[in-house]
Amino acid sequence: MKNKLLIFIFVSFILIGCAGVGSKGLFGTGVSVALDPRSVGTQIDDSIMQKSISAKILAKDSKYLLSVKTKVLDGRIFVTGKVDSPDEKLMITKLAWETKGARSVRNDIKIKEEFNFKQSAKDLLITSQLRTALIVNKNIKATNYQIDTYKKKIYIYGIALTSEEKDLVISEAKEILDVEDVIASIILLEDLRVQRE
Repeated sequence: MKNKLLIFIFVSFILIGCAGVGSKGLFGTGVSVALDPRSVGTQIDDSIMQKSISAKILAKDSKYLLSVKTKVLDGRIFVTGKVDSPDEKLMITKLAWETKGARSVRNDIKIKEEFNFKQSAKDLLITSQLRTALIVNKNIKATNYQIDTYKKKIYIYGIALTSEEKDLVISEAKEILDVEDVIASIILLEDLRVQRE
């Protein structure tokens, strides 16, 4: 049983590695500009904002390099990760709002707790299952979504081409075994400030 679990975790890491470039493409790395539904100008603005907020956070403390992640979509800032105290979470939220061009800030940072291998493995499994489901579903453009799982809660960030696609993504997430909640920050293509021609 333990061997099967270890093999499954190993395969999951490989699958995440294969899909990782595509999933990060939405946020400015690895995927052609042509695949991104945002205009080139919006992509550049978002990239500048993301670098700005990341630099501000790192200037406060270098420990945030690995523990806090930021994503910017159409001027909307999404922050995830783990910090030691509620004060740190509040400080990072304030820094995000102070970023020039910020339209909104969604802070999904968690307060750190003792590491739990079993919980981390479950979260990794949930992320892998959803990533695979999105890739297999022909009605979903999987490269437009970033997935994070923390304590059986799935956080999905991305741009949906239609409201039907958005509903499909959320539905796929809710069908995964052991998922307690789905927090979707999915922007519809029609809601972007400036769409690509």
